[in-house]
Formats: sequence, C-alpha cells, structure tokens
Amino acid sequence: MFLFNSSIMAHSKTPCFRNCALLFAFSIVSSLSAAPPPDKVKDLNTPRDFPSIASREQWLKRAKDIREHVLVSCGLWPMPGKTPLKTHIFGKIDREGYSVEKVYIQTLPGFYLAGNLYRPLGRGPGPFPGILNPHGHWKEGRLVDTKDGSASARCISFARQGMVAFSYDMVGYNDTHFANADPNKASYDSHRSFGAAKTDQLWSISLMGLQTWNSIRALDFLESLPDVDKKRLACTGESGGGTQTFMLGAVEDRLAAQAPIVMVSHTMQGGCSCENAPGLRVDYSNMEIAAAPAPRPQILVAATGDWTKATLTVEGPSIAHIYDLLKARDKFDFVRFDFGHNYNQTSREAVYGWFGKWLLHNPDPASLKEAPYQKEPDSDLRVFPDDKLPEDAMTREQFTESLRKLHQAQWQKMVPENNASLERFKQTILPAWRHTMELDWPASPPQVATGELTKNGEYTTAKVTIKPRDAESSIVATYWAPASLLTHSAPKVVVLAQPDSSVTTHDDTSPSGLPLMLLLHGIAVLDLSQQTSDQSHDQFTNFYSTYNRTLVQQRVGNLLAACSAAQTADARKHPRFRVVLVGIGAAGIATILAAPGADAVVADANSLDTSDDQALLAPDVFSPGLRNIGTFEGAPLLAAPHPLLLHNTGQNFRVTAIRSGYKSSAAAKKLRIEPARLSDEALANWISEL
Repeated sequence: MFLFNSSIMAHSKTPCFRNCALLFAFSIVSSLSAAPPPDKVKDLNTPRDFPSIASREQWLKRAKDIREHVLVSCGLWPMPGKTPLKTHIFGKIDREGYSVEKVYIQTLPGFYLAGNLYRPLGRGPGPFPGILNPHGHWKEGRLVDTKDGSASARCISFARQGMVAFSYDMVGYNDTHFANADPNKASYDSHRSFGAAKTDQLWSISLMGLQTWNSIRALDFLESLPDVDKKRLACTGESGGGTQTFMLGAVEDRLAAQAPIVMVSHTMQGGCSCENAPGLRVDYSNMEIAAAPAPRPQILVAATGDWTKATLTVEGPSIAHIYDLLKARDKFDFVRFDFGHNYNQTSREAVYGWFGKWLLHNPDPASLKEAPYQKEPDSDLRVFPDDKLPEDAMTREQFTESLRKLHQAQWQKMVPENNASLERFKQTILPAWRHTMELDWPASPPQVATGELTKNGEYTTAKVTIKPRDAESSIVATYWAPASLLTHSAPKVVVLAQPDSSVTTHDDTSPSGLPLMLLLHGIAVLDLSQQTSDQSHDQFTNFYSTYNRTLVQQRVGNLLAACSAAQTADARKHPRFRVVLVGIGAAGIATILAAPGADAVVADANSLDTSDDQALLAPDVFSPGLRNIGTFEGAPLLAAPHPLLLHNTGQNFRVTAIRSGYKSSAAAKKLRIEPARLSDEALANWISEL
C-alpha cells in the first residue's frame, strides 16, 4: 500500500537498508501542509459534485455525519436545553375555510420568534398535518404577496386543504428582532447584523445557527397544538427559506415531508450569512444536506431562471440515487418550471400535490389547486406593530453574550469529575472535535514515497515525500532512525512538528538539537517540514471558513494522518511503534488539538492567552467552534489517559479541565504541565521514560 522508489529497492539486500525500509512501513507520515493554492479556494459559487455512493450502508453513515456536522456547525452540539416557549396566540380572524392568528414564542430566554398561524375552519377538530413556512429574502419577509411569491397564499391554501400552517420570520424581519433594533434600518441589514463579529465564530454563534434553532422550536410549537397531528409535520420555504427547510430536515426526524424551493443547487450555495455557518460546507454541499432526510418524502422545485436550472440533470438525479439505494424512489420528486427565482402559484401547486399525497393521503393530489385568496393587511398580521417587544426581550449584544454563557455552562457541565463522566464527555466531545476540526477520522493513511536512504554517522536518514489524503500538495519530511531502533520491544517514533525556522531542509544535514537527543535515546524521528503557509486569504471574509479549512484545521488533519499511519504496522512481522507527537513553538497549538491521534503528546503552549477571544483569531490559531470543544482542553481530554506534557503554558493558558480529567481517570502521574518552556534535553528525557 506504500510507494517506495527504485533506489530503495536496489539497496534492499543490505541489512541496514532492509531494516530502514521496514521502518518506513510503520512510519507513514504526513505534515503541516500549506493552504490550498489560490485557484483551489472554494466559495459559495464553486461547483460541487455529489459523492459516489455505492451502497445503502455507505450513505447511512455519511448521512449521520452530515446531521452531526450541521448541528456542530450551527452551535447546536450538544443541543441546548429547551426552555418554555411561553406561547402567545391572539388576534384571530375568521375567513371562509380558514382562520389566521398572531403568534409569538420564546425560542431562547430573551429572544422571541413571531409569525402567523393559519388553521382550517369547518373541517372538525382535527388533528391536521402541520406545515412550517419559512420565507426567503423578500424585502417584505413573511408579509410578501407578489406574483413571484406569497407566504400568505400558500398558508391560506394549506389551511383550506385541511392543514395547519405556521409562517414565521427570519431574524431581523418584521416582528422578530432584538430589543435595540433600529426600526429605520432595512430588514436585510438588521438580519445580517447578528453573528457578524469575528469572535462569534469561536463560539459557533451564527445567524444560520439561530435560525435553525428557531425552526426546531417552531416545530415544537406546531407539535404542541392539540389540532396538529405530530406524525404529519412538514416544512417548505423558498430561497433562504428553502435553506431553512433542508437544514431542518437534516437534523429533525419529526418532519414527515419537506419541499425546499429554488435553493438546492450544485453551484450557488446561498449568499447570506443565514445560509453560511462556518465549517458547514467544507466537505458537504446543499445537495447532500438535502439528501440527508432520505427516505422521508421530499420534492425539489427548481426554476430555469436561477441557480437551480440544472436540477433535472444534476441535483435531482443525484439525490434520486440515494432514494433508490434506500428503496424509496417513489418518495422523491423534482420538477423545474420556466420562471425566475420564485415561489409562485405554479410552484406552490406542485407542493400542494406532493403534500396532498403524503400528508393528506388525497386519492387525487393533482386536484389540489390554489383558489383565489385575499391576504390580510400587514397591520392585521403584524405581531408587534409598534415594534415594542416583551419586557424581557434582549438587545443583540445581550443575547449574544447569553449564548456565550450558555456554551460556557454546557462545557463546564461536561468537565469530567470521575471515570464515568470522562467516558460521557468523550461520547459528546469526540464528534464535536471531529467536526470542528473538519476531520475525516480515522483517516486513511497517506501515500508515501521515500528518497534514497543514506548513512549519516550513527543514523540512517532519508527524505520522505508525503501526499496526505485529499491534500492539494505533497510535503517533504526528514526521517532519522538509530541503528538500535528495532532492538526495542516497543520502539518509539517521534512525529516532530517545528516552526519554519527550525526545520531541516537538506539531505546532508546532520541531526541536532532535539532530534539528535532523541536519537541518542534510541528513538526514531520524523521531522515534519512545516512549509510556509499561504496566508494571503483572509479567513474572515467571503464566508471563507464555511467552504475551506483554516490553517490550524489543515495542520491538525495532517498531524492526525501522520500519527494514524505511524501506528499502523504488520503485527505478524513487526512490533507496534509507539507514536509520540511533539510540537515545538508555534507548532504546539495544532499538536494539542491533534492529541487524540497519538500515544503520547508533548506540546509547547506558546504562552497563549486562552482567556482572550482576540488572541484566538490569530491566523495560525483560529478555528470556528474552538470554544465549544473547550478551546485547547477538549482534545487532550479525549486522549486521556495517554501521557501528556504541556509546557510554556504561561499564566493564562487554561488547563483546569485537563487536570480534572486526568485525575478522574487515575492518570494524574501521566500529566505534566509546566508554565515555562522546557529545554530540548528535558523533553528528550521525558519522552525516553515513557
């Protein structure tokens, strides 16, 4: 499975070279890679391919990953506790065949979601299907009523057909805003002001996360109504409301059907911050997120005049294949109409027929057409027409701070206090860590090609070219092995990550410093070449982190690939290598985050002030969601009780949870934390004693 060039094979009859060639089979390596070349940076308009899925089992595993990834990206892992909705329904207006009421609910303390509830009249007490109706980025929001789209039209029609429909606001639109919202500011501008601070990304506080949570709570509201059938809940929305529809469908099994309109595309993924949670689409596109609910019934409605124009040939068939694998092809449909971006009557009637079939069980769903309707005046639909919210409504700043405190409390509650709580911690934080770091874990070993092995004093050395899985470029690393390596019953290999200034770059360079000291202890060293990363890309603009791995995420992934491969050995012939991951200087930060991949970790904390959000925005430290995995405490706890040495922690590098976790697993002696930077000799001695 590994690639060796001919120069290696030519020397294979020499014992030294034969043994060293075997060592490479154990020490398949990766390194800290450079950022993708400029032409490889993805954005919301980068065309995406649907992955090749060959079996039901393969898709179900990927769908589980997608669900977890959506929740982690949206800051909903672990899921917040559901506080009382404090539901208010009032202002009922009766019309022929339906009624409309005003509604507001509290989705989180201090935040209120508002909308209108449409119910059937003259059809008995129910229970009826319940339909959520998020809206797109119309200037008027849920109050839009034009030939291209009308939330009132579809809700009135649903109610007349025998369904309960709830139309609710996007954040910042109409009645759903913060206590200090400027009434003279355009809804779209107010909408995008939430979650816009760079530090919000550290906590996974985002507009998309809040709206996804609002949709979950809106579903709770519908489910709570006595005239709604809990087993017949659905969601449909257009454009940004289409995004809300398939996001909800990806994480909520309570939906019995869904209809995302003019949004599921292999090209444009959504142009608003409410559609671009950091980390969300590094590996997944809207097509896959929309496919995650399969085999539940779903219809896509597309238009020739927008980014869904290829639905009949690309998106539709791709998702249909998943339904085929699940033997549920009849539960998926896709149609396209010759219009611009819309949710017009033609598109709505396609959804009426689909929901009529699966929710109403109508024997003739095609007969469900839209009758003439009259939207109520805005003043009769507005919940807070004077913009005066309930007294406990928070300002945007207060609410954002409340979310930070919520995440802090969730973390503090999970900090292990005994062995049982450590195991529960790992069950929750392992998926969070994996998705926060954008990892394919456990990763497949990379391909490796070695240069010619040479004797350098008492040591054998070679250059190794590494091609990590899915990486855009190969990396060159230096490998040294002492002659005594295979005489040890459990030989150690140190995977060494160093800053650029200390990297060995020439074949004829003799080992020095820490590598030399490790070799003198009989320990092999793989010195990773941390090539200068391309930092020309601003990680905070153009939704960069939604579509691309940040620098530290790239480095963590490559370190884990190195450790995973180094631990792989043919047990029938060779001993298992113990892999010690060592990070020097600034390289120590990625090393800490990669702790679960090694048998032991030595990391320089670089005196980072982890109490300061601004310090965590540095280009080689920043990762969305970092705070929600305990900053730099969660990853080491996932590795407990493996030996861990953290040094140069300084005064403000938090380690309280790490100490608690190691104590709870009766491994306090395997943990060493030093405020000062240790010498190379001290590090080598500690590693040799493992």
